[in-house]
Amino acid sequence: MSGATTRSKNKKPRHGDVSDNSSAILRKIHLTGEVTEDDIDQLYMIWKPVCQGCRINLKDSPNCFCGLVPPVNGHRKSGLWQKTSEIVTILGPDPADEFRCPNDSPAGLTNLGATCYANSILQCLYMNTTFRNGLFSLEPDILKQYPVLDQLSRLFSQLFFRNKAFIDSAPFIKTLDLDNEVQQDSHEFLTLLLSLLERCLLSSNIPKARTLVQDLFRGSLSHVTCCSTCGKDSAASSKIEDFYELELNIKDFKNLNESLDDYLSTEELSGENQYFCESCGCRVDATRCIKLQTLPVVLNFQLKRYVFLPKTTTKKKVVSNFSFPKLLEMGQRLCSSQADVLMYDLSAILIHKGTAVNSGHYVAHIKDELSGLWWKFDDEHVSMLGIHPFGEGSSSSCAGADSDGNGPSGDASQILPPDSSTADNLEAYSSPDAYMLMYHRRNASDNLGWHLKGELNGGVYKELLPTYLFEEINKLNQLHENACKDYQLKKQTHLMEVKERQNEVRTILSLAPVNSTKDLYFWISTDWLRQWAESLKPTQINNIMLQCSHQRVPLSKLGVMKRISDRAWEKLFLKYGGGPTLTGSDCCIDCLKELAKTVVSTEGYKEQRAGMQKLAAEALNGQFVEGDLFFVSRNWLVQWLRRKNADTPCAADADPTAQLVCPHGRLLPEQVPGAKRVLVPECLWLFILENAQRVKADDTSGYVAFSLGSEICAVCSLKQSEVALSENQLREAKMKQRQNHEQLYLGKGVTVSPGCKYYMLPSSWLSKWRSYLAVSGKTASSSPEPGSLEIIMDSLKCQKHSRLLLRPFDLIQRRGELVQKISSTDGLVAIAESDWRLLCEEWLVPEDRGIIAEVDLVVGSSQTNAFGVQMDASNEQPSSEVEPLKPIIRTVPEVCEDCIGERESCELMQKLNYCNEDICVHFVRGKEPPKSILAASGAIFERDRRTSKRSRRASNGGSMNFKVSGFTSIYQLKLMIWESFGIVKENQKLHKGSVEIEDDSATLADMNILPGDVLWVTDTEVYENRDIADELLGSKMEFEQAEEGFKGTLLASNGSVKLLAQDIA
Repeated sequence: MSGATTRSKNKKPRHGDVSDNSSAILRKIHLTGEVTEDDIDQLYMIWKPVCQGCRINLKDSPNCFCGLVPPVNGHRKSGLWQKTSEIVTILGPDPADEFRCPNDSPAGLTNLGATCYANSILQCLYMNTTFRNGLFSLEPDILKQYPVLDQLSRLFSQLFFRNKAFIDSAPFIKTLDLDNEVQQDSHEFLTLLLSLLERCLLSSNIPKARTLVQDLFRGSLSHVTCCSTCGKDSAASSKIEDFYELELNIKDFKNLNESLDDYLSTEELSGENQYFCESCGCRVDATRCIKLQTLPVVLNFQLKRYVFLPKTTTKKKVVSNFSFPKLLEMGQRLCSSQADVLMYDLSAILIHKGTAVNSGHYVAHIKDELSGLWWKFDDEHVSMLGIHPFGEGSSSSCAGADSDGNGPSGDASQILPPDSSTADNLEAYSSPDAYMLMYHRRNASDNLGWHLKGELNGGVYKELLPTYLFEEINKLNQLHENACKDYQLKKQTHLMEVKERQNEVRTILSLAPVNSTKDLYFWISTDWLRQWAESLKPTQINNIMLQCSHQRVPLSKLGVMKRISDRAWEKLFLKYGGGPTLTGSDCCIDCLKELAKTVVSTEGYKEQRAGMQKLAAEALNGQFVEGDLFFVSRNWLVQWLRRKNADTPCAADADPTAQLVCPHGRLLPEQVPGAKRVLVPECLWLFILENAQRVKADDTSGYVAFSLGSEICAVCSLKQSEVALSENQLREAKMKQRQNHEQLYLGKGVTVSPGCKYYMLPSSWLSKWRSYLAVSGKTASSSPEPGSLEIIMDSLKCQKHSRLLLRPFDLIQRRGELVQKISSTDGLVAIAESDWRLLCEEWLVPEDRGIIAEVDLVVGSSQTNAFGVQMDASNEQPSSEVEPLKPIIRTVPEVCEDCIGERESCELMQKLNYCNEDICVHFVRGKEPPKSILAASGAIFERDRRTSKRSRRASNGGSMNFKVSGFTSIYQLKLMIWESFGIVKENQKLHKGSVEIEDDSATLADMNILPGDVLWVTDTEVYENRDIADELLGSKMEFEQAEEGFKGTLLASNGSVKLLAQDIA
C-alpha cells in the first residue's frame, strides 16, 4: 500500500478552509469560554498528516520533519552532512600531502613573500652535484664557525634527505638578513653569495673545499688595447681579471653566439677616443677587445634583459625571443691558440616572468646531472619537464611547453630546428624570458675528484654528513611521519564520530512522528532541532522561547516548534538534557481565549469600519445627512480612508482634530494653513472618537469634539485677519514696483547714449529683486527679499580708497545702437536715472549712495569704428583724415584698479588650487582640429559655466573627460591620454586653443588649465607603440625611495666574515 499522499499539502489554503475554520473555532471559544481537545487539535494543526518526503520543512505543520537531513547519499555545504573531504578540513592540512613523491624527485623551497629570486639560485647551486658534495665534505668546526655555511649545508641536506616535498628556506634567508618582502635581482644575489661563500671557505683545511667556488665558477679574462701604429699592447692588457659570469647584450641579437661575438668583438678607438700609446708617445688609433684566458667548469651567462631609456631615465625589459644551443663549444673563443675543444652542456635556465623591471617572478629550469631529466623549480612546486628544458610537449615545429607561460605572450619558449643560425647545426631553444644561462663543461667533475664513496643510508651519504646534522634530519623525518600517523588516527576517529552522529539523527527522526492524535507527544523547538540535526556537537535542548508568560505553549509559536513522540523525546532528553519539558497538555488556554477575544474584536472593527468608510467618502464630497455634525481634519480623514487592510485601530487613528485645535484649546479659523476641516455625521464621529481613545487614552488633545455650532477662537481670528491684511499690502507694493519699473522688471537692456547719465546696480541683486516681485497671490510673503540695497551699494566700494570694486559693463553694437552686455550672475548693470530714484524711495536708500556711469567718445584705433567695434572690409570706410571715436565708460566713484587686481590674483590662485575636477580632451585625427573644438578649447573659463560630467564622443576622433587636480603634471595627463586613446606619450601634441603645451614637468595650474577647460591632442605617429605598463611602473618608481639592493645584509658586508659569524652566533 502506498503511504499518505502529501501532493497538495504545500498549496496555500483557500479562503474559507483553514483560516475560516480557525476563526469559527475562536469565535466559539470567545462565545462559550470553553476550549475542547478537538479545538486544540484543529488550532495547533495536530490533525495534519505526517509528511512523507516533501523536501521542505513546513512551518504550519508540526508533523513535518522533512528537510532536516539530506536524502540518502546527499550532502550539504556545511555542518554534519558535508562531503568527507570537506568534513576533515576541521583537522587542518594533511601532512601526508607534503610527502615527497616519488622519493627521488627534487624538493621545492618555500617562498617567504618575495624570495623567489633566492630560491631559484639556491636550487641551481643544489642541483650542481660537485658543489653540493663539496659543501657536505666541510668540517663540522667550519660549519659551526660560519652560520652561512652551516645553514646552507642544513638546507642542502634537507633538500637531499628530507621526506617533505618542500623545505622551509627561512633559516638561511634570516642568516643573510634578507628582507622577505623586497624583490631583488637574482644575478646580483648569485654574485654576492658566491663571493661570501668564497671568503668563508678559505678557513677550511680541506684543499678542494677551500677553493670550491673558484674551481667551479671562476674564469679569467683580460681587456687588451693594441696600438694600430706600433702594434704593441698596452701595459694594462696583461692584467688578468676574474669573472663569475659573462654579461651579454641581447638587444638586437637573436642568439647566444651573436651575443658572444659582440662581447668579444674588436672596438676601434679613433678621433676623440684615440689611445695614448706609451711607445709612440702620442695619441694614436687603436683597437680594444676582451680576451678569454680561462673558462670555469660552470659557465654562467647573464643576459641583459633590461636596457636604460635615456629619454625617460627608466629601464625597460627586452622581451624578444633569444635562442641558445643545447651544446656550446667555447674552445675556439679562448685567446690561447692551442686551446682544446671545450664542450659545454646546457644545465640550467633562470627565467624571469613579467614585463616590469622591479617586479615579476623567478623560476628555474634545471637538468639533473644523473638522470639527464629537466625539472622546473617554482618555489614550493617542482615538476618534471622531461628531456627538454621547456617540457615534453615542445617540438621543433611548435611553441614551447612551459605550462605557466613565459613572458607576456604566454607559452613563448620553443625548441628551434637545426639551421644556420645555430652553431654546428646543434639543437637550440628559445625563450623571451630567459635571464641567466648555466652551462656545465663535459667531464669536468672527474678532474675535481668529488666522487662520494660510502654507504647510501636512506638517500644520503652518512659518512660525509656531520653526525649531528644526520641525526637532526632523521629526527625531522621521524616527526613528519609521526605527524602523518597522528593525522590519520584523528581523521578516522573524527569520521567515526560523524558517522555515529548521522546514524543517531536519522534514527531519532524516524521515531519522531506521532501517528495518532491520542498518543502522548512533546513540543520541541524547530531551531534547536535543526542545529541538532546539522551540528557535530549539539547543545542542550532549549525550549524557553516556546513559552508564553503563563509558562505554557501559545498558538503563536506554532511555526517554530514540532510535535515529536515520547520515544524520540526520551532519547534526546536523556542525552542532551535541557528543557523545559512541554507536553501536549501544556497548550496555553488563557492565550487562546485572549486570541479569540482579539479575533472577534478585529472582525467587528473591520465590519464596522467598512460601513463607516462609505459615510466618510460622502462627507468628503459634501453630502450631509440629517442629525448632529462634527468637524474632523480634512487631511486626517483623507489619510484614514486611504489605509488598507486595517484590522485594528492603530496610531494613525489618533488625533482626528489635532490640526483644528488652536493654542488656546479652541477651533482654529479655516484660513490658517492646515486647518481645513470636514463635517461628518455623529455616528462616524463616535466611531472615530472611540478608536482614538483606544489608541491614545492618556492624551485627549488630539480628539477634541467640535460640533457644527462650535465658536472659532477670537484671538486666532484677529491674528489671522492681521496676517491677511499685511499680505494684501505686500501684494499691492509688489504690483506698484512692477508698474514703476516695467522695462527693468522684464530684463530689457537700456540703450546707452553718449553724454547721458546712468546708474549701475549689481546684476545679482536685480535677479533676486525680479524673483521677489514675481511671487504674488497668497504666497507673496513666502518669497525672500533681495537684501538691503543700501548695504549692497556700500559693499561695491573699497574701504581703503572709497573707489569702485567692480569694472563697469561692456558695450556691444546692436542695430546701430550701443547696448550693454548683461550677466545674470555678476557684474554691474546700467539703469535709467528715473529707475534709480524710484528704487531709492521704495527701498529707503539715499540717492547719493548710487554709482554714476557716463559714456564718452574718445579717439581710438584706426581698426575700430565710432563704437569701438572691430570693422570688416565690407563696411563703410572711414576717412583717413578723421580719427575714429571709441566709447569709454566713466564712473563716479572711479574704478579702483589696485584692489581689483589684488582680488583677481587671489581668485585666480583659488581657481588653480582645484582637486578632482573634470577637463575634456578631444582626440583630433589630422593636423588641424574642427573650428568647434578650437573655439571650445580657446574659450575663457567661467566659474559658473556648466560642464558635462560624462565623456562625450566626437566624430572627429573621440573625447574623454579626465579627473585632474591643479597639481597634476602634464606628464601624468599624457599618461591618462595614453591609457584612454592609445597614443604613445612621445607622439602626443597637446594644445589648449592654438597654443601647444610642451613642458611635461609643468602642472596644469602652471599652464593655466582650469576645471571645465577643453584641450585637444593629435598623434604624430613618429614613435612606435609600446606597452604603457612599463611607463607607469617607471613613473611610479621615480617617486619611491631609490632601491638599495642588498645594502644592510650579510651579502653586502665588507667586514671580516669571522667577526660577522661571531656576531650572528
